[in-house]
Amino acid sequence: MAGTIFQDSKLPLTVWFRAMWQVTSQKNGMSALGLQRVLGLGSYKTAWAMLHKLRRAMVRPGRERLGGIVEVDETYWGGEEERVRGRGAVEKALIAVAAEAAPGRRQAIGRIRLRCIPDTRRATLHAFIGEAIEPGSTVVTDGLQAYRELVGYVHDRQVQGRQPTDAEHLLPRVHRVASLLKRWLLGTHQGAIAHAHLNDYLDEFTFRFNRRTSASRGKLFYRLAQQAVQIGPAPFDSLVTPKR
Repeated sequence: MAGTIFQDSKLPLTVWFRAMWQVTSQKNGMSALGLQRVLGLGSYKTAWAMLHKLRRAMVRPGRERLGGIVEVDETYWGGEEERVRGRGAVEKALIAVAAEAAPGRRQAIGRIRLRCIPDTRRATLHAFIGEAIEPGSTVVTDGLQAYRELVGYVHDRQVQGRQPTDAEHLLPRVHRVASLLKRWLLGTHQGAIAHAHLNDYLDEFTFRFNRRTSASRGKLFYRLAQQAVQIGPAPFDSLVTPKR
């Protein structure tokens, strides 16, 4: 257990394995309250910490970047702001979305990447693209000026028309991913997610989405167990106030 996410845990590994099975066998995952009930844990805090540690293990170290044709856009998560829409929002969390085009299938989605970003400045968006997408790939974006001057990629810049629905037709994959993400956050977690912890939930959604065609829940359990021993310890304080 030393050097893994299980380090310093007072729970036996059998309880952790049961938690991992519950997380991977449920199509949409589960909340901390649901995990507490299923495992019979004495405190909500324990269940919450277990889930966040497992979410850290859902990102495989050194994972491959997306390639081929990849759509990139941003979406917002949070409460409604009066008279404010789209990129003018200030109290909402800003999420960068990258969706890979599945080869040979019209508008089908391959793998995805999601990350909270502080703003839509050029340096921020280009850094996300560099982290998520393999150089030489075709990056499809809207007409936002900050996406211009991409180095090392083929940039397919789609300029949106006057109608708001135009963006959905220009970038159908990222809009579908954003819609599914928000539905999952509202459904499984009732939207009760602090902005500081949103990246952990984005990692879980990415883990599930990228393995959505797997017919074996056992393989998902195996994959999570495999990655759990490759991730370093995550003390409770680091979960409460994440630095990522």
